[in-house]
Amino acid sequence: QLLEPVLLLGKERFAGVDIRVRVKGGGHVAQIYAIRQAISKALVAYYQKSSKKEIKDILIQYDRTLLVADPRRCESKKFGGPGARARYQKSYR
Repeated sequence: QLLEPVLLLGKERFAGVDIRVRVKGGGHVAQIYAIRQAISKALVAYYQKSSKKEIKDILIQYDRTLLVADPRRCESKKFGGPGARARYQKSYR
């Protein structure tokens, strides 16, 4: 999974590029997805406008999450219940 951007775009595009990535937080799978997204975004930013569109199209056609982050986050807890949406049990007697 980590090497998907490399395999999709070919090794010749990575010839002059040295990649070092450090990740922190999350689980193993989340870190792998973060690394592959970082590599993809860095490559798109590295290349000039002529081949930039071509690279973007290849990556998005294969998997959109290579360039676009998932915006879903944990909803914060509210008062009146044990969690974000759940409410405390109500008693009528």
